[in-house]
Amino acid sequence: MAKSDTIKTGLHPRNKHRGRYDFDQLIHANAALAPFVKLNEYGDASIDFSNAQAVKALNLALLKHFYAIATWDIPKQYLCPPIPGRADYLHYLADLLSSTNAGVMPQGEFVRGLDIGVGANTIYPLIGSHEYGWYFVGADIDANALKNAQHIVDANMLSNMIELRLQTSPNSIFKGVIKQGETFDFTMCNPPFHASLADAQAGTQRKWRGLGKSKKGTQSTALNFGGQTTELYCEGGEEAFVTGMVNESKQFATQCLWFSTLISKAANLPSVYRALRNVNALEVKTIAMAQGQKQSRIVAWTFLNVKQQRAWYS
Repeated sequence: MAKSDTIKTGLHPRNKHRGRYDFDQLIHANAALAPFVKLNEYGDASIDFSNAQAVKALNLALLKHFYAIATWDIPKQYLCPPIPGRADYLHYLADLLSSTNAGVMPQGEFVRGLDIGVGANTIYPLIGSHEYGWYFVGADIDANALKNAQHIVDANMLSNMIELRLQTSPNSIFKGVIKQGETFDFTMCNPPFHASLADAQAGTQRKWRGLGKSKKGTQSTALNFGGQTTELYCEGGEEAFVTGMVNESKQFATQCLWFSTLISKAANLPSVYRALRNVNALEVKTIAMAQGQKQSRIVAWTFLNVKQQRAWYS
């Protein structure tokens, strides 16, 4: 990070990671981070973000220091998430909920969120339960990922705030997860980005080149610096996954205030908007997000009219 880049203005104003990392504080939180911290070309303390172990050590330090998470780890080859960007999604969801609650940000465990594809890392529920006191259900199709996620939940004594559910149907997203009569204030999702293994590997190569790394060597074959197939790609990629989510959300129209998903590729927006028109979503919002040079956005939709939205919390 350049010395002049002291504030990450692209991050949400409530994001705790807008400033430069204070590595003294972070090493105090997690001593295992210390061996990975070096001076970069600008003379600033940093880590090699292409080193999976370094990123994991940084993540644990951030979770300990900012979110009171004492224990966190993920198995090899599972997605290691960038925490600042994950926190941003939650802060923008809080703004979205406040917009339908007379400007008051709803907090506490009566606010229920559903994380589709919670993964082995459980990042969204961990941050959201700490920042806003929200209750989370995390769903995933990967039983091994959920096993690790449950270990994190139990180790941090968060079973009263985070519940995990296995999605047993490979062709379903909400069906089999949302129970009859159950309601959620929001759903969230970081969908599979790529359409195939080849696409995922090509994306990894671009990341390595962006970090100034050689194509050669075993590191260049690591998918997204970690990540299982269900985390990184599915048939049809992000466009197909989100379109299926939109279509299925109609079946749960009255059980959720806001459905939402990240959209990484701007080129997928027209087809997503078309799908939302086809299911007669009453309101659609697109929220821009930025982390460094990476541009993304949240697309949120609801089937409730203004009167129903205002009555939701009462």
